[in-house]
Amino acid sequence: MQSILGDYLPLVVFIAVSAVISGALLVAPFLVAYQSPDPEKLSAYECGFNAFDDARMKFDIRFYLVSLLFIIFDLEVAFLFPWAAAFKRVGHFGFWSMIVFLGVLTVGFIYEWKKGALEWE
Repeated sequence: MQSILGDYLPLVVFIAVSAVISGALLVAPFLVAYQSPDPEKLSAYECGFNAFDDARMKFDIRFYLVSLLFIIFDLEVAFLFPWAAAFKRVGHFGFWSMIVFLGVLTVGFIYEWKKGALEWE
């Protein structure tokens, strides 16, 4: 019985330490946070309009464009991770295929930049 308890002691210590750290991280923001926010902090953000306005109001198409651009370049990174993990096994063909892929994405990014799709007025 003592050997079983001795084998599981590091696990119990790990769980206890992680519980203390996670509890401290949950309680700390309530103790340290600034309690009276200014009007700037309470203002609308990210979407560009107040959250409690009419749901059918018109807003700029650039919100959609920025989100689509984010998704496109996020997918680029999603393709880069497996390629980098298997870099030694893909050989020259895999290397040059990714270079062509990145080149096409770079040309698309430059086109969007020149057209002003990334500018926010």
